[in-house]
Amino acid sequence: MRVTVVKKQKESDERLIARFNKAVQRSKKIQRIRDTRYNVKKPGKRFVRTAAIKREGYRAAREKQKFY
Repeated sequence: MRVTVVKKQKESDERLIARFNKAVQRSKKIQRIRDTRYNVKKPGKRFVRTAAIKREGYRAAREKQKFY
């Protein structure tokens, strides 16, 4: 899908560029490219579980240190 803009009669180049930029933004091509650029895979169940266990251990250690 290509974005095309045709220059109208008595239209300045700056206005043509502005219309083109608006048309590109409306097509949401740039947004799709930015979304897929840093495609981060969802963490698996094992990773989430080990992270939760580590977090609980850190919290317990911190609570233990509060009273000493």
